[in-house]
Amino acid sequence: MRIESIELRKIFLPYLSPFETSGWREQGSHAIIVRMQADGIVGWGEAPVGENPFYNEENQKSAWSILQDYLAPLLLRVDLASPWDVTPAFARVRGNRMAKAGLEFTVWDLFARREGRSLANLLGGTRDRVEVGVSVGIQKDLPTLLAVVAGYLSEGYSRIKLKIKPGWDIEPARAVRESWPELRLQVDANSIYRLQDAAHLAQLDAFNLLLIEQPLAHDDIFDHAELKRSLKSPLCLDESIVSPDHARWAISLQACDIFNIKPSRIGGLGDAKRIHDLAQAAGMAVWHGGMLETGIGRAVNVALASLPNFTLPGDISANDRYFARDIVQNPFTLNPDSTLTVPTGLGHGALVDEAYLDDITLERWELRA
Repeated sequence: MRIESIELRKIFLPYLSPFETSGWREQGSHAIIVRMQADGIVGWGEAPVGENPFYNEENQKSAWSILQDYLAPLLLRVDLASPWDVTPAFARVRGNRMAKAGLEFTVWDLFARREGRSLANLLGGTRDRVEVGVSVGIQKDLPTLLAVVAGYLSEGYSRIKLKIKPGWDIEPARAVRESWPELRLQVDANSIYRLQDAAHLAQLDAFNLLLIEQPLAHDDIFDHAELKRSLKSPLCLDESIVSPDHARWAISLQACDIFNIKPSRIGGLGDAKRIHDLAQAAGMAVWHGGMLETGIGRAVNVALASLPNFTLPGDISANDRYFARDIVQNPFTLNPDSTLTVPTGLGHGALVDEAYLDDITLERWELRA
């Protein structure tokens, strides 16, 4: 397959309410949407970068530049035998994994459509539904937090993840656990703690958590291995796992119990699947994280989460969790059993609302072969 054209769009799609973690607060999606054409087929993808480089080193401005100057021209020069060829084609460009993923997702969509298959089927998915939960940002006070959690539970979500930070960790977890003793509950620190906080973090063991996610530095594996010995709660790595090699190192060091796999953080579906397979061979559970994607990225996520070793609920909520109106005509809705249905149509299955996409597009750029 030779790619004939690549179109990029900077967008801003407002969230229903601001989303706050231990390290940043954003008002909406600053993703870059990708439209690609080859063999008379159109594919869509998304690089879910943020406004600022606070989750990883990328943001909308940097990804826009890298996509235009390096990645898109490289991709147009490659004859692709399969979507697995995209990652090695980008090997000369270090890092910039979210930018790479936006193009790689789109190529997977094109190949699935050309082969008359769903993306889930092409990846080797085995489920027709994937279990999901919801991520709750840091709130102004405990009563507000409890009201927000109650609202999501009433909508049908059966697993809650709390964003935490120093000063907003033990008491929020305690309040939610006391209110819902049987709730599947986990917490996410987004790299805000240090190893000397081990005794403090161990207090979270009292709340029967599914996992504690990424408490230490975003690029650390070694200290997490030491922290793990201080905790009874399962320890999950997110930001630290950016490649199959990082996953292999974490498994070797016994640095965690669980991986959060985000294909956009990893650079694409190919390496995300490799990490899934490594974890499965090691007997380690994985789950699918989210980056508050639009319906395009969400469709990619759901397809990947249908693979067999995604055994914990993912952060891939229904579209109305974040947006009053999404850029797809067929948004995901939550099933009564806290699942999303895996699309079975061609490609990832997202039907893009191009008129509304035009409305929220800030800048547009196209490159042709």
